[in-house]
Amino acid sequence: MTMPNSAMPFLVLTRAGYEDLARRVDLGKASLYVNPGLLSEHDIARLRETGTAVHVMATAVDPGKPQEVQQALLLTKSDAGSVWVERAAPRAAAGLVTGTGTGKTKVQRADAPVTPSTSLRRRLARSAGALASDTLRRLRISDHGRRLMAIPYQGFGNGTRIWLKGRLLDEHAFREQSQADSGWQNLVALYRLLESDQVAHARVLARFGGASHETFTDRGGYFSFDFTVDTVLASGWHRVELEFPDSLLPDRQPVRASADILVPAATARFGIISDIDDTVLWTNVTNKLNMALMLARTNHHTRKPFKGVAAFYRALRDGAGGDEDNPLFYVSSSPWHLYGPLVEFMKLQDIPLGPLLLRELSVRKVLKINQHGSHKLEQIERILDFYPGMQFVLIGDSGEQDPEIYTEVVRRHPHAVRMIYIRNVNPDPSRIDALDALIDEVSATGTQLVLSPDSVFAASHAAAEGLIAVDRLPSVRSDKREDESAEPIHSGL
Repeated sequence: MTMPNSAMPFLVLTRAGYEDLARRVDLGKASLYVNPGLLSEHDIARLRETGTAVHVMATAVDPGKPQEVQQALLLTKSDAGSVWVERAAPRAAAGLVTGTGTGKTKVQRADAPVTPSTSLRRRLARSAGALASDTLRRLRISDHGRRLMAIPYQGFGNGTRIWLKGRLLDEHAFREQSQADSGWQNLVALYRLLESDQVAHARVLARFGGASHETFTDRGGYFSFDFTVDTVLASGWHRVELEFPDSLLPDRQPVRASADILVPAATARFGIISDIDDTVLWTNVTNKLNMALMLARTNHHTRKPFKGVAAFYRALRDGAGGDEDNPLFYVSSSPWHLYGPLVEFMKLQDIPLGPLLLRELSVRKVLKINQHGSHKLEQIERILDFYPGMQFVLIGDSGEQDPEIYTEVVRRHPHAVRMIYIRNVNPDPSRIDALDALIDEVSATGTQLVLSPDSVFAASHAAAEGLIAVDRLPSVRSDKREDESAEPIHSGL
Protein backbone atom coordinates (compact mmCIF):
# COMPACT_ATOMS: atom_id res chain seq x y z
CA MET A 1 0.00 0.00 0.00
CA THR A 2 1.32 3.49 -0.94
CA MET A 3 1.35 5.75 2.07
CA PRO A 4 0.52 9.48 1.69
CA ASN A 5 3.37 11.94 2.12
CA SER A 6 3.05 13.55 5.56
CA ALA A 7 4.75 16.72 4.27
CA MET A 8 1.62 17.55 2.26
CA PRO A 9 -1.25 19.50 3.82
CA PHE A 10 -4.39 17.48 4.59
CA LEU A 11 -7.94 18.80 4.34
CA VAL A 12 -9.84 16.71 6.91
CA LEU A 13 -13.63 17.02 6.89
CA THR A 14 -14.98 14.19 9.08
CA ARG A 15 -13.97 12.36 12.23
CA ALA A 16 -13.80 9.09 10.29
CA GLY A 17 -11.44 10.68 7.81
CA TYR A 18 -9.25 11.99 10.62
CA GLU A 19 -9.05 8.61 12.32
CA ASP A 20 -8.20 6.96 9.00
CA LEU A 21 -5.48 9.53 8.40
CA ALA A 22 -4.07 9.12 11.91
CA ARG A 23 -3.60 5.38 11.28
CA ARG A 24 -1.68 5.96 8.08
CA VAL A 25 0.38 9.15 8.58
CA ASP A 26 2.84 10.44 11.14
CA LEU A 27 0.77 13.43 12.26
CA GLY A 28 3.76 14.90 14.07
CA LYS A 29 4.99 16.11 10.68
CA ALA A 30 1.62 16.94 9.12
CA SER A 31 -0.30 20.14 8.46
CA LEU A 32 -4.03 19.64 9.01
CA TYR A 33 -6.91 21.83 7.85
CA VAL A 34 -9.94 20.60 9.78
CA ASN A 35 -13.63 21.42 9.91
CA PRO A 36 -14.73 23.40 12.99
CA GLY A 37 -15.87 21.11 15.81
CA LEU A 38 -14.16 18.06 14.33
CA LEU A 39 -11.44 18.04 17.01
CA SER A 40 -11.77 19.02 20.64
CA GLU A 41 -9.54 21.70 22.17
CA HIS A 42 -7.72 18.89 23.99
CA ASP A 43 -7.13 17.04 20.71
CA ILE A 44 -5.79 20.19 19.05
CA ALA A 45 -3.49 21.00 21.96
CA ARG A 46 -2.14 17.44 22.03
CA LEU A 47 -1.48 17.46 18.28
CA ARG A 48 0.29 20.80 18.42
CA GLU A 49 2.49 19.57 21.25
CA THR A 50 3.70 16.80 18.94
CA GLY A 51 4.51 19.25 16.16
CA THR A 52 1.34 18.99 14.08
CA ALA A 53 0.21 22.23 12.43
CA VAL A 54 -3.55 22.36 13.03
CA HIS A 55 -5.69 24.98 11.24
CA VAL A 56 -9.37 25.11 12.15
CA MET A 57 -11.35 26.51 9.24
CA ALA A 58 -13.65 29.49 9.80
CA THR A 59 -16.61 27.86 8.09
CA ALA A 60 -17.41 24.20 7.65
CA VAL A 61 -16.89 22.43 4.32
CA ASP A 62 -19.63 19.89 3.61
CA PRO A 63 -17.95 16.70 2.31
CA GLY A 64 -21.13 15.87 0.42
CA LYS A 65 -21.01 19.08 -1.63
CA PRO A 66 -18.38 18.82 -4.37
CA GLN A 67 -18.44 22.58 -4.98
CA GLU A 68 -17.39 23.33 -1.42
CA VAL A 69 -14.75 20.59 -1.44
CA GLN A 70 -13.34 21.78 -4.75
CA GLN A 71 -13.20 25.36 -3.51
CA ALA A 72 -11.32 24.29 -0.41
CA LEU A 73 -8.95 22.15 -2.53
CA LEU A 74 -8.13 25.04 -4.85
CA LEU A 75 -7.51 27.50 -2.04
CA THR A 76 -5.31 25.29 0.12
CA LYS A 77 -1.74 26.36 -0.54
CA SER A 78 1.05 23.79 -0.76
CA ASP A 79 4.68 24.57 -1.55
CA ALA A 80 5.04 20.97 -2.70
CA GLY A 81 2.23 21.48 -5.21
CA SER A 82 0.01 18.74 -3.73
CA VAL A 83 -2.94 18.74 -1.36
CA TRP A 84 -4.66 15.68 0.18
CA VAL A 85 -8.42 15.95 0.68
CA GLU A 86 -10.85 13.68 2.50
CA ARG A 87 -14.45 13.73 1.47
CA ALA A 88 -17.53 11.58 1.05
CA ALA A 89 -18.33 10.23 -2.39
CA PRO A 90 -21.16 8.09 -3.84
CA ARG A 91 -20.53 4.34 -3.62
CA ALA A 92 -17.09 4.88 -2.13
CA ALA A 93 -15.79 4.63 1.38
CA ALA A 94 -14.57 7.78 3.06
CA GLY A 95 -10.90 8.05 2.34
CA LEU A 96 -8.11 10.22 1.05
CA VAL A 97 -8.61 11.93 -2.30
CA THR A 98 -6.47 14.18 -4.43
CA GLY A 99 -7.22 16.85 -7.02
CA THR A 100 -6.56 16.09 -10.67
CA GLY A 101 -5.58 18.39 -13.47
CA THR A 102 -9.19 18.68 -14.62
CA GLY A 103 -10.28 20.29 -11.38
CA LYS A 104 -12.27 17.16 -10.45
CA THR A 105 -11.57 14.81 -7.57
CA LYS A 106 -10.36 11.24 -7.80
CA VAL A 107 -11.66 9.11 -4.93
CA GLN A 108 -9.35 6.54 -3.36
CA ARG A 109 -10.52 3.90 -0.90
CA ALA A 110 -8.62 3.98 2.36
CA ASP A 111 -6.92 0.68 1.53
CA ALA A 112 -6.04 1.59 -2.07
CA PRO A 113 -2.84 3.13 -3.43
CA VAL A 114 -3.01 6.91 -3.43
CA THR A 115 -1.92 8.87 -6.51
CA PRO A 116 -0.10 12.20 -5.99
CA SER A 117 -1.93 15.27 -7.24
CA THR A 118 -0.79 17.33 -10.17
CA SER A 119 0.78 20.76 -9.76
CA LEU A 120 -1.33 23.07 -7.61
CA ARG A 121 -0.43 25.92 -9.95
CA ARG A 122 -1.81 23.99 -12.95
CA ARG A 123 -4.98 23.09 -11.02
CA LEU A 124 -5.50 26.71 -10.04
CA ALA A 125 -4.95 27.99 -13.58
CA ARG A 126 -7.28 25.43 -15.18
CA SER A 127 -9.96 25.77 -12.52
CA ALA A 128 -9.81 29.56 -12.68
CA GLY A 129 -10.47 29.37 -16.41
CA ALA A 130 -13.35 26.96 -15.88
CA LEU A 131 -14.77 29.17 -13.15
CA ALA A 132 -14.57 32.22 -15.42
CA SER A 133 -16.44 30.46 -18.22
CA ASP A 134 -19.08 29.09 -15.86
CA THR A 135 -19.49 32.48 -14.21
CA LEU A 136 -20.10 34.27 -17.51
CA ARG A 137 -22.48 31.51 -18.65
CA ARG A 138 -24.55 31.62 -15.46
CA LEU A 139 -24.83 35.39 -15.43
CA ARG A 140 -25.46 35.60 -19.22
CA ILE A 141 -23.02 38.46 -19.67
CA SER A 142 -22.11 39.42 -23.23
CA ASP A 143 -19.12 41.39 -24.42
CA HIS A 144 -21.52 44.25 -25.22
CA GLY A 145 -21.74 44.90 -21.47
CA ARG A 146 -18.08 45.85 -21.12
CA ARG A 147 -17.04 49.41 -20.36
CA LEU A 148 -14.01 51.38 -19.24
CA MET A 149 -14.04 52.13 -15.54
CA ALA A 150 -11.78 54.51 -13.62
CA ILE A 151 -11.45 53.72 -9.90
CA PRO A 152 -9.79 56.54 -7.92
CA TYR A 153 -8.84 55.76 -4.33
CA GLN A 154 -9.01 58.27 -1.48
CA GLY A 155 -5.76 60.20 -1.27
CA PHE A 156 -4.26 62.57 1.25
CA GLY A 157 -2.27 65.76 1.45
CA ASN A 158 -0.75 68.43 3.65
CA GLY A 159 -0.76 72.18 3.13
CA THR A 160 1.26 72.09 -0.08
CA ARG A 161 1.37 68.49 -1.40
CA ILE A 162 -1.06 65.82 -2.62
CA TRP A 163 -0.78 62.04 -3.08
CA LEU A 164 -3.39 59.89 -4.77
CA LYS A 165 -3.69 56.54 -6.52
CA GLY A 166 -6.21 54.81 -8.75
CA ARG A 167 -6.75 52.24 -11.48
CA LEU A 168 -8.20 52.07 -14.98
CA LEU A 169 -10.15 48.90 -15.88
CA ASP A 170 -11.90 47.49 -18.91
CA GLU A 171 -14.62 45.78 -16.94
CA HIS A 172 -18.21 44.60 -16.66
CA ALA A 173 -20.35 46.78 -14.48
CA PHE A 174 -20.16 45.55 -10.90
CA ARG A 175 -23.44 44.52 -9.29
CA GLU A 176 -24.16 45.93 -5.83
CA GLN A 177 -24.07 43.16 -3.24
CA SER A 178 -26.68 42.72 -0.52
CA GLN A 179 -27.15 40.93 2.77
CA ALA A 180 -29.31 38.32 1.02
CA ASP A 181 -26.61 37.30 -1.48
CA SER A 182 -25.83 33.59 -1.58
CA GLY A 183 -22.38 32.14 -1.21
CA TRP A 184 -22.26 31.57 -4.97
CA GLN A 185 -23.09 35.25 -5.64
CA ASN A 186 -20.39 36.31 -3.18
CA LEU A 187 -17.89 34.02 -4.91
CA VAL A 188 -18.78 35.46 -8.33
CA ALA A 189 -18.39 39.02 -7.01
CA LEU A 190 -15.00 38.16 -5.48
CA TYR A 191 -13.86 36.57 -8.73
CA ARG A 192 -14.86 39.67 -10.67
CA LEU A 193 -12.88 41.87 -8.32
CA LEU A 194 -9.78 39.71 -8.57
CA GLU A 195 -9.99 39.07 -12.31
CA SER A 196 -10.57 42.66 -13.41
CA ASP A 197 -9.04 43.55 -16.78
CA GLN A 198 -6.58 46.40 -16.36
CA VAL A 199 -5.75 49.02 -19.00
CA ALA A 200 -1.98 49.51 -19.22
CA HIS A 201 0.01 52.49 -20.54
CA ALA A 202 -3.01 54.82 -20.60
CA ARG A 203 -2.42 58.55 -20.25
CA VAL A 204 -3.89 60.14 -17.10
CA LEU A 205 -4.34 63.83 -16.32
CA ALA A 206 -4.92 65.20 -12.80
CA ARG A 207 -6.28 68.74 -12.55
CA PHE A 208 -6.24 70.71 -9.33
CA GLY A 209 -5.99 74.39 -8.48
CA GLY A 210 -5.70 75.45 -12.11
CA ALA A 211 -2.71 73.16 -12.77
CA SER A 212 -2.56 69.90 -14.73
CA HIS A 213 -0.30 66.91 -14.02
CA GLU A 214 0.28 63.91 -16.28
CA THR A 215 1.24 60.27 -15.77
CA PHE A 216 0.54 56.83 -17.31
CA THR A 217 -0.99 53.64 -15.96
CA ASP A 218 1.43 50.78 -15.34
CA ARG A 219 1.09 47.15 -16.47
CA GLY A 220 -1.49 46.55 -13.75
CA GLY A 221 -3.59 49.54 -14.78
CA TYR A 222 -2.53 51.50 -11.66
CA PHE A 223 -1.56 55.16 -11.65
CA SER A 224 -0.41 57.52 -8.90
CA PHE A 225 0.31 61.21 -8.43
CA ASP A 226 2.51 63.01 -5.93
CA PHE A 227 2.60 66.72 -6.66
CA THR A 228 2.90 70.09 -4.95
CA VAL A 229 0.36 72.91 -5.12
CA ASP A 230 0.90 76.65 -5.28
CA THR A 231 -1.56 77.65 -2.55
CA VAL A 232 -1.86 76.42 1.02
CA LEU A 233 -4.61 73.81 1.26
CA ALA A 234 -7.29 74.20 3.91
CA SER A 235 -8.13 71.25 6.12
CA GLY A 236 -10.87 68.85 5.06
CA TRP A 237 -11.66 66.99 1.86
CA HIS A 238 -10.57 68.28 -1.56
CA ARG A 239 -11.38 66.95 -5.01
CA VAL A 240 -8.92 66.24 -7.83
CA GLU A 241 -10.41 65.87 -11.32
CA LEU A 242 -9.04 63.00 -13.42
CA GLU A 243 -9.22 62.51 -17.15
CA PHE A 244 -8.02 59.72 -19.44
CA PRO A 245 -7.86 61.61 -22.75
CA ASP A 246 -7.01 58.62 -24.95
CA SER A 247 -9.42 56.17 -23.26
CA LEU A 248 -12.80 56.76 -24.86
CA LEU A 249 -16.29 55.64 -23.89
CA PRO A 250 -18.86 54.44 -26.48
CA ASP A 251 -19.99 58.08 -26.94
CA ARG A 252 -16.36 58.96 -27.85
CA GLN A 253 -15.95 61.03 -24.70
CA PRO A 254 -12.85 60.43 -22.55
CA VAL A 255 -13.18 58.59 -19.25
CA ARG A 256 -13.37 61.01 -16.34
CA ALA A 257 -13.44 60.58 -12.57
CA SER A 258 -12.65 62.50 -9.39
CA ALA A 259 -10.54 61.59 -6.37
CA ASP A 260 -11.14 62.79 -2.81
CA ILE A 261 -8.09 64.04 -0.89
CA LEU A 262 -7.95 64.39 2.90
CA VAL A 263 -6.01 67.23 4.51
CA PRO A 264 -5.97 66.76 8.32
CA ALA A 265 -7.65 69.39 10.45
CA ALA A 266 -5.55 71.99 12.22
CA THR A 267 -7.22 70.85 15.47
CA ALA A 268 -5.79 67.30 15.15
CA ARG A 269 -3.49 66.32 18.05
CA PHE A 270 -2.39 63.02 16.52
CA GLY A 271 -3.08 60.66 13.64
CA ILE A 272 -4.12 57.01 13.69
CA ILE A 273 -2.61 54.36 11.42
CA SER A 274 -4.47 51.05 11.60
CA ASP A 275 -4.16 47.65 10.05
CA ILE A 276 -7.41 46.15 8.73
CA ASP A 277 -6.99 42.35 8.58
CA ASP A 278 -7.61 40.80 12.01
CA THR A 279 -7.57 44.30 13.55
CA VAL A 280 -10.73 46.00 12.27
CA LEU A 281 -12.44 42.90 10.89
CA TRP A 282 -11.73 39.20 11.21
CA THR A 283 -10.11 37.73 8.09
CA ASN A 284 -7.73 35.12 9.56
CA VAL A 285 -5.04 36.47 7.25
CA THR A 286 -2.48 34.05 8.73
CA ASN A 287 -4.50 31.15 7.30
CA LYS A 288 -4.87 31.61 3.55
CA LEU A 289 -7.60 28.95 3.20
CA ASN A 290 -9.76 30.42 5.96
CA MET A 291 -9.29 33.95 4.61
CA ALA A 292 -10.23 32.91 1.07
CA LEU A 293 -13.31 30.98 2.26
CA MET A 294 -14.44 33.95 4.33
CA LEU A 295 -14.03 36.36 1.40
CA ALA A 296 -15.81 33.99 -0.98
CA ARG A 297 -18.77 33.27 1.33
CA THR A 298 -19.48 36.75 2.68
CA ASN A 299 -19.65 40.36 1.55
CA HIS A 300 -19.46 43.78 3.19
CA HIS A 301 -23.06 43.41 4.42
CA THR A 302 -22.46 40.11 6.21
CA ARG A 303 -18.92 40.56 7.58
CA LYS A 304 -18.64 41.92 11.09
CA PRO A 305 -15.94 44.05 12.74
CA PHE A 306 -14.16 43.11 15.93
CA LYS A 307 -16.36 43.99 18.87
CA GLY A 308 -16.14 47.62 19.95
CA VAL A 309 -13.79 48.72 17.15
CA ALA A 310 -16.19 51.21 15.56
CA ALA A 311 -16.84 53.11 18.81
CA PHE A 312 -13.15 53.01 19.78
CA TYR A 313 -12.04 54.45 16.42
CA ARG A 314 -14.70 57.16 16.62
CA ALA A 315 -13.41 58.06 20.08
CA LEU A 316 -9.83 58.26 18.76
CA ARG A 317 -10.97 60.44 15.87
CA ASP A 318 -12.71 62.84 18.27
CA GLY A 319 -9.87 62.76 20.83
CA ALA A 320 -9.92 63.82 24.45
CA GLY A 321 -11.44 67.16 23.51
CA GLY A 322 -14.30 65.57 21.61
CA ASP A 323 -13.79 67.65 18.46
CA GLU A 324 -10.15 67.14 17.47
CA ASP A 325 -10.94 65.45 14.12
CA ASN A 326 -7.82 63.29 14.25
CA PRO A 327 -7.19 61.65 10.84
CA LEU A 328 -7.27 57.90 10.30
CA PHE A 329 -5.20 55.99 7.75
CA TYR A 330 -5.63 52.28 7.02
CA VAL A 331 -2.62 50.25 5.85
CA SER A 332 -3.29 46.65 4.84
CA SER A 333 -1.88 43.73 2.86
CA SER A 334 -5.29 43.22 1.28
CA PRO A 335 -5.24 43.83 -2.49
CA TRP A 336 -6.57 47.03 -4.06
CA HIS A 337 -9.22 44.82 -5.67
CA LEU A 338 -11.03 44.85 -2.30
CA TYR A 339 -10.95 48.65 -1.88
CA GLY A 340 -14.64 49.17 -2.72
CA PRO A 341 -15.99 46.41 -0.44
CA LEU A 342 -13.75 47.60 2.42
CA VAL A 343 -14.98 51.20 2.12
CA GLU A 344 -18.60 50.02 2.00
CA PHE A 345 -17.97 47.79 5.02
CA MET A 346 -16.65 50.77 7.02
CA LYS A 347 -19.62 52.91 6.04
CA LEU A 348 -22.12 50.23 7.05
CA GLN A 349 -20.39 49.67 10.40
CA ASP A 350 -19.95 53.41 11.09
CA ILE A 351 -16.17 53.08 11.26
CA PRO A 352 -14.49 56.45 10.55
CA LEU A 353 -13.33 56.67 6.96
CA GLY A 354 -9.82 57.57 5.93
CA PRO A 355 -7.38 56.85 3.11
CA LEU A 356 -6.72 53.13 2.55
CA LEU A 357 -3.25 52.08 1.40
CA LEU A 358 -3.56 48.55 0.10
CA ARG A 359 -1.31 46.29 -1.94
CA GLU A 360 -0.93 45.69 -5.66
CA LEU A 361 -1.53 41.99 -6.26
CA SER A 362 -2.45 39.94 -9.29
CA VAL A 363 -5.08 37.21 -9.01
CA ARG A 364 -2.29 34.62 -9.04
CA LYS A 365 -0.60 36.24 -6.06
CA VAL A 366 -3.63 37.26 -4.03
CA LEU A 367 -3.08 34.52 -1.43
CA LYS A 368 0.71 34.96 -1.25
CA ILE A 369 0.71 37.68 1.37
CA ASN A 370 3.37 36.31 3.68
CA GLN A 371 5.86 39.01 2.63
CA HIS A 372 3.68 41.97 3.49
CA GLY A 373 6.04 43.65 5.96
CA SER A 374 7.92 45.77 3.43
CA HIS A 375 4.66 46.99 1.90
CA LYS A 376 3.23 48.16 5.23
CA LEU A 377 6.48 49.80 6.31
CA GLU A 378 6.76 51.61 2.98
CA GLN A 379 3.22 52.99 3.24
CA ILE A 380 3.67 54.08 6.86
CA GLU A 381 6.89 55.86 5.83
CA ARG A 382 4.89 57.63 3.11
CA ILE A 383 2.36 58.89 5.66
CA LEU A 384 5.02 60.04 8.13
CA ASP A 385 6.82 61.89 5.32
CA PHE A 386 3.67 63.91 4.64
CA TYR A 387 3.17 64.86 8.31
CA PRO A 388 6.62 65.23 9.93
CA GLY A 389 5.28 67.23 12.87
CA MET A 390 2.46 64.85 13.80
CA GLN A 391 2.54 61.96 16.25
CA PHE A 392 0.66 58.74 15.47
CA VAL A 393 -1.16 55.97 17.28
CA LEU A 394 -0.43 52.65 15.54
CA ILE A 395 -2.98 49.83 15.79
CA GLY A 396 -2.50 46.23 14.62
CA ASP A 397 -2.64 42.60 15.68
CA SER A 398 -0.21 39.93 16.78
CA GLY A 399 -1.14 37.46 14.04
CA GLU A 400 1.65 38.35 11.64
CA GLN A 401 4.26 41.13 11.59
CA ASP A 402 2.48 44.26 12.84
CA PRO A 403 4.41 44.40 16.16
CA GLU A 404 7.75 43.97 14.35
CA ILE A 405 6.82 46.55 11.69
CA TYR A 406 5.67 49.10 14.25
CA THR A 407 8.80 48.54 16.35
CA GLU A 408 10.89 49.28 13.25
CA VAL A 409 8.90 52.49 12.78
CA VAL A 410 9.82 53.47 16.35
CA ARG A 411 13.48 52.71 15.64
CA ARG A 412 13.44 54.98 12.59
CA HIS A 413 11.10 57.67 13.94
CA PRO A 414 11.19 57.52 17.76
CA HIS A 415 9.38 60.84 18.17
CA ALA A 416 6.64 60.15 15.62
CA VAL A 417 4.88 57.32 17.49
CA ARG A 418 2.63 58.26 20.41
CA MET A 419 1.27 54.77 21.21
CA ILE A 420 1.05 51.25 19.80
CA TYR A 421 -1.98 49.01 20.40
CA ILE A 422 -1.69 45.36 19.36
CA ARG A 423 -4.73 43.09 19.45
CA ASN A 424 -3.57 39.74 20.80
CA VAL A 425 -4.88 37.12 18.36
CA ASN A 426 -2.05 34.60 18.72
CA PRO A 427 -1.84 32.94 22.17
CA ASP A 428 1.18 30.80 21.26
CA PRO A 429 3.72 31.08 24.16
CA SER A 430 6.65 31.62 21.82
CA ARG A 431 4.78 34.50 20.17
CA ILE A 432 4.03 36.05 23.56
CA ASP A 433 7.73 35.84 24.46
CA ALA A 434 8.65 37.61 21.23
CA LEU A 435 6.11 40.33 21.94
CA ASP A 436 7.48 40.84 25.46
CA ALA A 437 10.90 41.52 23.95
CA LEU A 438 9.41 44.09 21.56
CA ILE A 439 7.48 45.73 24.42
CA ASP A 440 10.73 46.16 26.34
CA GLU A 441 12.52 47.61 23.31
CA VAL A 442 9.75 50.10 22.53
CA SER A 443 9.40 51.11 26.20
CA ALA A 444 13.08 52.10 26.29
CA THR A 445 12.28 54.90 23.80
CA GLY A 446 9.48 56.33 25.94
CA THR A 447 6.70 54.90 23.73
CA GLN A 448 4.31 52.18 24.89
CA LEU A 449 3.44 48.98 23.03
CA VAL A 450 0.24 47.73 24.64
CA LEU A 451 -0.91 44.16 24.10
CA SER A 452 -4.70 44.29 24.25
CA PRO A 453 -7.29 41.48 24.40
CA ASP A 454 -10.10 43.66 23.03
CA SER A 455 -11.23 47.18 22.17
CA VAL A 456 -12.60 47.93 25.65
CA PHE A 457 -9.18 47.27 27.20
CA ALA A 458 -7.46 49.45 24.57
CA ALA A 459 -10.02 52.23 25.00
CA SER A 460 -9.61 52.22 28.80
CA HIS A 461 -5.87 52.56 28.39
CA ALA A 462 -6.30 55.32 25.78
CA ALA A 463 -8.59 57.24 28.14
CA ALA A 464 -6.02 56.98 30.94
CA GLU A 465 -3.35 58.30 28.54
CA GLY A 466 -5.47 61.27 27.47
CA LEU A 467 -6.01 60.04 23.91
CA ILE A 468 -9.80 59.80 24.17
CA ALA A 469 -12.44 61.28 26.45
CA VAL A 470 -13.28 59.20 29.51
CA ASP A 471 -17.00 59.65 28.86
CA ARG A 472 -16.59 57.72 25.57
CA LEU A 473 -15.82 54.45 27.37
CA PRO A 474 -19.52 53.53 27.90
CA SER A 475 -20.12 53.78 24.14
CA VAL A 476 -17.21 51.39 23.46
CA ARG A 477 -18.58 48.92 26.02
CA SER A 478 -22.09 49.29 24.57
CA ASP A 479 -20.78 48.77 21.03
CA LYS A 480 -19.03 45.60 22.18
CA ARG A 481 -22.19 44.29 23.87
CA GLU A 482 -24.32 44.99 20.79
CA ASP A 483 -21.88 43.10 18.58
CA GLU A 484 -21.85 40.18 21.01
CA SER A 485 -25.66 40.00 21.14
CA ALA A 486 -26.14 40.37 17.37
CA GLU A 487 -27.14 37.22 15.53
CA PRO A 488 -24.27 35.99 13.36
CA ILE A 489 -24.98 36.09 9.64
CA HIS A 490 -23.75 33.21 7.51
CA SER A 491 -23.98 32.79 3.80
CA GLY A 492 -23.36 29.27 2.53
CA LEU A 493 -22.59 28.12 -0.97
